[in-house]
Amino acid sequence: MMTVDEVMELAPVVPVLVVERVEDALPIARALVAGGLRALEVTLRTPAALDVMRAMAQVEGAVVGAGTVLNPAQLDAALAAGARFIVSPGLTDTLGKAAVASGVPFLPGVATAADIMRGMDLGLSRFKFFPAETSGGLPALKALAAPFHEARFCPTGGISEANAAQWLAQPFVKCVGGSWVVPKGPADPAAIEALARAACALRPAAG
Repeated sequence: MMTVDEVMELAPVVPVLVVERVEDALPIARALVAGGLRALEVTLRTPAALDVMRAMAQVEGAVVGAGTVLNPAQLDAALAAGARFIVSPGLTDTLGKAAVASGVPFLPGVATAADIMRGMDLGLSRFKFFPAETSGGLPALKALAAPFHEARFCPTGGISEANAAQWLAQPFVKCVGGSWVVPKGPADPAAIEALARAACALRPAAG
C-alpha cells in the first residue's frame, strides 16, 4: 500500500472525476495516465462510480482512489472496489477513525483550524483544503498553514489551469485537485491527454 505522500507526489494535479458511464472509464484513465496523471480520484457522485473505479484500476500505471466518501459504509464499498486512496469533502470522527483503522491513504476535507486540529487528533497531517476558493482561497490557506507547519494540503474546489500554478508554488501544497482535465460530455481521449500533459507541466521547478 502506498503512503499518502506517495499518492500526493504522483503528479501535481489529481483529476477529480465525475464519470456517468462505465464505458468511458478505460479511455479516460488511459488518456490521463498517458498524459502523466496517475492518481485518479473517482467521485462517488454517480451510480456507476464503483464500477468505473474497478475498470480504471485495470489501466497500467493508474492509482485509482475514491472521492466524495462520506461515511464508513462508502469507505468499505470503495475499498472493496479497489480504491488505493480515499478523499472526503469533510472530516467526521466516525469516518476519520474508520479510514485510519483501514490503513488506506486518506485525504479528509478541511476548511478551518478546528478541522485540521480534529484531523491531527486522529494522527493525520495531510488534508484536502475544500472548497478552496470559497473558503478564502490562497490567503486563507497561507494563514492556516502557518500554525500547522507539519500539515500539507491538496486544495480542491475552484482550482483551474489558470490558477493552479499559484497554489502549487506554495511549500505547504503537495498537489491540487481539479476537474478541468476531463471536461464534461463524451470522453475525448486526445483532448484529455493534452490537458493532462499541460497539467503535469504546472509542477514548479525544483529549487
